[in-house]
Amino acid sequence: MNAPQPPNRRLQRVAELVRRELSQIIRRDLAVDEVGLLTVNDVLVAPDLRTATAFVGFVGTKSQRAAAPERLEARSARIQQLLGSGLRLKWTPVVRFVLDDSVERGNRVLSILDEIESKDAPPSPSRPPLPSA
Repeated sequence: MNAPQPPNRRLQRVAELVRRELSQIIRRDLAVDEVGLLTVNDVLVAPDLRTATAFVGFVGTKSQRAAAPERLEARSARIQQLLGSGLRLKWTPVVRFVLDDSVERGNRVLSILDEIESKDAPPSPSRPPLPSA
């Protein structure tokens, strides 16, 4: 079985360009009160540069979280058009959006670790009051 090849330098550069451009497009064209705060965490570009997967981070309410994928899908043609005009590539990658919950999972792990530390921490000894001079 062949091990997956690490992305070459060109793929990394194209992925970073697509990530930056998508971030700007989403920031400009999608209202925060409508879909919450969306950030493009990472982009994976296919070796043929025809498709890309954008991992989108989310901060907001549950109703905004439910609406975010629908809004991205509804505006995907416009986002694709703006992406094509912002990039200087022979083909503009067709982007598929995936909600990325890695930040939420990381925060949850940190809160669990804080709870464990607070339970295991020895009680702080009470200090006697300092004598006044």
